[in-house]
Amino acid sequence: MTKDGKYYVDLDGQQRKDWNSIMELSGTILEIAKIIWAPIGKCVKYHRSLDEKMIILHNKLEAVNSRKEDIESRMNVELCLGKQLKKEVQLWLENVQKMNGEAETINQEVGEGKFLLRAHLGKLVTKKIQEVEELHQKGSFNDSLVVDGPDGNRVMLPTTIIVGDTTRRNMEEIWACLMDDDVRKVSVHGIGGVGKTTIMKHIYNRLLIETGKFDNAIWVTVPKATSVIQLQSKIAHAFELGLSENESETIRAAKLLAMLRMRKRYVLILDDLWEEFELEEVGIPEPTRDNECKIVLTTRLSDVCVRMGCKKIKVQLLSENETWNLFLEKVGRDLVAPEIETVAKDIAKECGRLPLAIVTIARSMKGVVDHCEWRNALEELRVSTSGLSGMGKVYEQLKFSYIQLQDERLRHCLLYCALYPEDFLIGRKELIEHLIAGGVIEGMKNKRAEFDKGHAMLNKLENSCLLESVVDQNNDMKWVKMHDLIRDMALQITSTSPQFLVEAGVFLRNFPNIEKWAENLEKVSLMHNYISEVPSNLSPKCHRLSTLLLSSNHTLTLIPNSFFVHMHVLQVLDLSDTGLEILPDSVSGLENLTALLLRGCYRLKYVPSLAKMKVLMKLDFSHSGIKEVPQGMEMLVSLKYLNLYARNLEIIPSGILPKLTSLQFLMIYGASKTLKVKGEEVASLRKLETFAGQLYDQNDFNAYVRCLQEQGPNNYFIRVGEVSNEAIEEEMESFQKEVHFTKCNIGRGEDTMLLLPGDIQSLQIIKCHGIISLSSISSLNNASELKTCVLSGCNGIECILQQSSYILLENLESLALTRLRNLCDLFRGERAAPLPPGTFSALKKLSIYCCPIMKKLFEVSLLLHFKNLEALTVCECYQMKEIIATGHEYALGESSNLSANNDFTISLPQLRYLSLEDLPRLESIYRGTMVCYSLEVIQVFGCPKLKRIPLSLPHIGGQPSPPPKLQRISTNIWEALEWDHPNAKNVLQPLVRSVQIWG
Repeated sequence: MTKDGKYYVDLDGQQRKDWNSIMELSGTILEIAKIIWAPIGKCVKYHRSLDEKMIILHNKLEAVNSRKEDIESRMNVELCLGKQLKKEVQLWLENVQKMNGEAETINQEVGEGKFLLRAHLGKLVTKKIQEVEELHQKGSFNDSLVVDGPDGNRVMLPTTIIVGDTTRRNMEEIWACLMDDDVRKVSVHGIGGVGKTTIMKHIYNRLLIETGKFDNAIWVTVPKATSVIQLQSKIAHAFELGLSENESETIRAAKLLAMLRMRKRYVLILDDLWEEFELEEVGIPEPTRDNECKIVLTTRLSDVCVRMGCKKIKVQLLSENETWNLFLEKVGRDLVAPEIETVAKDIAKECGRLPLAIVTIARSMKGVVDHCEWRNALEELRVSTSGLSGMGKVYEQLKFSYIQLQDERLRHCLLYCALYPEDFLIGRKELIEHLIAGGVIEGMKNKRAEFDKGHAMLNKLENSCLLESVVDQNNDMKWVKMHDLIRDMALQITSTSPQFLVEAGVFLRNFPNIEKWAENLEKVSLMHNYISEVPSNLSPKCHRLSTLLLSSNHTLTLIPNSFFVHMHVLQVLDLSDTGLEILPDSVSGLENLTALLLRGCYRLKYVPSLAKMKVLMKLDFSHSGIKEVPQGMEMLVSLKYLNLYARNLEIIPSGILPKLTSLQFLMIYGASKTLKVKGEEVASLRKLETFAGQLYDQNDFNAYVRCLQEQGPNNYFIRVGEVSNEAIEEEMESFQKEVHFTKCNIGRGEDTMLLLPGDIQSLQIIKCHGIISLSSISSLNNASELKTCVLSGCNGIECILQQSSYILLENLESLALTRLRNLCDLFRGERAAPLPPGTFSALKKLSIYCCPIMKKLFEVSLLLHFKNLEALTVCECYQMKEIIATGHEYALGESSNLSANNDFTISLPQLRYLSLEDLPRLESIYRGTMVCYSLEVIQVFGCPKLKRIPLSLPHIGGQPSPPPKLQRISTNIWEALEWDHPNAKNVLQPLVRSVQIWG
């Protein structure tokens, strides 16, 4: 025993060696036991803790799904037109969806209660808990969930070229503030016309390109006379958000604020601000470092900058050298001869280094080469600006450009534009119509010449920078717009002579009192306001008033009879889009009226006699509520424009139209079955250029055609037979020469013969069961301009063209055949009789819908007649078996070298679109091969028996490739389709859009 009380055994050498071996073996056994037990222990742990882990997984997953719901709520606010979800957000949502599916699978397996699987499931659940925790952390999207889409609303604003270092320095100073995190609000101020808006347009466009710091830039133009509600609406519209018009400012502000707080990293540009406002009263969040937003405003008023708490940046005037360079840029460097350069420089100096004045005056001198004219211009410019400074001088500078207009009518045109609200897009057509009615445009031979003159005048004003051009390329719409400074100048001119009263678009609710109705007023514009009535005792003595514009006062319901009593020289009265029910009798006494405009007065029921209006040229009742034409209509011998597109109008009394001998534009259309006119009466209007209306039947139409002398209207849209509720275009430029026949007795007999005008361009025949083919309309042989033809619901039609009386239709571009229940063939004739050369040679679009007994479209032998076909659509033809048939019913014809062999290759070189839908018996498009290298879209649905698309594929390097222009193959039978080349399916697969049709 040792000192510490322990025993030991004295072993000899061999015993000691044996003992050590035993101990080593025991250690090895223990280690093996540990290794074996570790996984068993884990399994036991997983087995025992499975239920507890499932509860944890459920709770974790519930938290993730709650976050998912929150994110989806944010998405509903942030996603709008032009926006798309960030890819990381989309991926996270997909992962959550996937995790929910995996958890549901685990839950089902646990629920099955299999004892041997519990350990495995416990391990799996532990892993899923960790994955759910990581997923939850990744879902912390603190910034915006969306980004601008590939196109989005990132539309560049039109700008002019920046000239001079001064403007560039101004731009760079503004840009530096936007990049500075310490600056949240910036104000750009300066005199009107100095270029604030132009500079900010360049900044805006740059923000759209350089997206590193901001996600979006929003542009809002603020009118001078604005309200909180209007500003809220403009901002909401710019952000593409919806606000109710029926709620208070406070509620709207709260909703707008909540929606904008969801947005981050934007720059809000408020252009042309005239009054300060509290951001939160409107609903704009204060820009902070957290939301990374900024606000930039432009204004002429320095006080607005201070009160809005902005960093002020003043836009400086150009230097003298920059002024001269800009002047030369606009007047034309080559046009300033050395001998007049000194005078030209002096004129440039007189512009006060103001960009708008420089550009305007330079344009007014463009093309002037006489040295005397330059000196005279300089003298007049100096006289007009004598003793003036600041804005007054700017107005005088702009007034000089107005004076420089050589044509007095151009001046009247410019001043007329000032009658519209500030920043208003003025439709060119409407403006020209007003100028015609007001006598600014006169003496032209016809309406088209008047419009040509009007467009030429507006172009001159645009070229002089007195009007701005606005064009919508998508809709081919054109407007003009006045710069607010130009409008201010025009209103300053009209404050004396001629004198205008203009309170347009200023949210006016009360009619101007009698003090404002001066005796020398010539024009009054109160359009686009909220006036509800004219005071009953108001009777202005405006003996020189020629124009009165009260349009777009939708709440205006009452005008007293006394109001018009003293307006003896009134020429233009515009009450369009008002709520008037009764037009006062005093209107009857307006003998000098040239235009009475009541468009959109849908409540209007009574209009007094018009018999005294012998000089009235334009009468517009379109979309009004009248049920009958006013008395005295037959006395309107000067009337050129009559629009009776009125839904409730019931009848046009016989005998009125022939007396309106000056008519150039006539539209008569409504919902009533009795609203028809006699063709002979319309044909008697020898000056008629545009006509849209309903005739009684084909005999009435034939009488109309017979009565036409050398030439009828340039544009017409005529419906014959049953009245249709389908709306029609009202723009005369939109009319083709178009005729629709509905439920008319058209056939070969003398009583059913149809005469068509030789210049007809579009023909529709609907539910006319007597017609058996187009060949039965012999007058089609003279319709050389026919481009569009629609046949619909005509049960007697068995074929389109018959050999016995073929018609060429060589200029026809579109043919649509719809619901022809007995149509068998496009062409019918003897085998040895080919179609005449040129038949359908211009056809680009062929559409066949709901022709239930048609079995084939046409024979391959007729293919040469469809060489220009671009679009082919066949739909719901339930007996159709072949599109291009290879049978021998038709002879090939002498001019054709085609063969009917199944392996023959044919070509449709212009075909771009092929659509086959709901053809349950279709077996073949063509049994040979088709070369269609212009093809862009193939669409095949509901064709269960179709197994092959006979498309020839071009070969590159010995391998097939898609046709060069093919963009898409849409079908629900892709897997069943076969192709001639074994690799064709793989080559075309990327273009396939497989769609499953349910039903």
